[in-house]
Amino acid sequence: MVSVEEALGMILAEAQVLPSEMVPLLDASGRVLAQDVVASVDIPSVDNSAMDGYALIAADARGATKERAVRFPVRGEIKAGVTGDMPVVKAGCAVRIMTGAPLPSGADAVIQFEDTAEAGGEVLVFREVLKGENIRRAGEDVSRGAVVLSKGALIRSAETGMLASLNYSFVPVSRRPRVAILSTGDEIVDLGPELKSGQIRNSNAYTLRSEVRRYGGDPLYLGIAPDTKAATVSILREALEADVVITTGGVSMGRYDFVTEALEELGVGIMIETIRMKPGKPCVFGKKGATLFFGLPGNPVSTMVSFIQFVRPALLRMMGARRIEKPLVHAVLSEDIKKKTGRTHFIRGLFSVSEGGFSVSTTGPQGSGILRSMSDANCLIIIPEETGNLSAGETVLIQLIEHGEI
Repeated sequence: MVSVEEALGMILAEAQVLPSEMVPLLDASGRVLAQDVVASVDIPSVDNSAMDGYALIAADARGATKERAVRFPVRGEIKAGVTGDMPVVKAGCAVRIMTGAPLPSGADAVIQFEDTAEAGGEVLVFREVLKGENIRRAGEDVSRGAVVLSKGALIRSAETGMLASLNYSFVPVSRRPRVAILSTGDEIVDLGPELKSGQIRNSNAYTLRSEVRRYGGDPLYLGIAPDTKAATVSILREALEADVVITTGGVSMGRYDFVTEALEELGVGIMIETIRMKPGKPCVFGKKGATLFFGLPGNPVSTMVSFIQFVRPALLRMMGARRIEKPLVHAVLSEDIKKKTGRTHFIRGLFSVSEGGFSVSTTGPQGSGILRSMSDANCLIIIPEETGNLSAGETVLIQLIEHGEI
């Protein structure tokens, strides 16, 4: 039996970054960059106005106030997107200019409309202007040759906009891991028929498919393997064609738990069989070639906690992501928690934030089969192996499971 930290280290050591591919920018959201993005142009490409107003020479407005306005003849107008010949700002003159329009030659400042009044081809300026005021310089956002986005960055909305501004219609990203998902057990029933006595709805498969998609994988659901060794071997043989295999159930010590035997027959090297954690102790990890295998326990909460702690970071590592850790923060317990030493506990929690910081309570009964405890949670309260009972008011570590990776 290994610790949580040892298990995660062993798993990440075996997760290999997948090859890259080019995808259209519109399909790149949620993917991971496979190489640095270097700016080939300055953004903005020229000095331009940050305001609607008038381009002028700052020194010409010296001494201007509302009571003693300075008068400027208006020598033209420049709109955003204009190209070609433009008016030149000469001493004592101004040019009307719109936000984003290129700064005309001769001007060194822009005063916004709100501090002016125009009539009869002239503009009255009611205050002094600083040199460089309301001007966005060329390359202020991005300079030519700069690394704008680094390899391993997750492409979100802001990154998509940046790539578009750099004219990337296609983007180099790491391939999505193909993740085969299967459930095991004669008692498991898929959606559709009414449950009979002793049967269990196949919620795990749907939870896992959702989680795999959330973290960038491409899920492939292979169904339910009946409780026979032959059937388990057959479906696992197909599953091992994927990059990652996830099974639920069949990894405990029961008479009809055949997953471990089937893996041995198929040549999967087992590295982990149990982990000192609760829930999720009977968690199997192995590898065949480059394919990773995760045998998660069948109880719904155990499945989800094990996925968050081990499968999620492995998928992100396979996509080359630089950020794979969920945030950990300290919070004050609002209730007592009973715990035996010897295993790390992941207790489903609900945190809140006030001026005093984070506080956290449990989501109620913590049985590994109570999926409601997970759907109500926004964090996991992590209690180390060596820690026993805790009292309200003590400080604990919580994992923000709904937050992005850091």
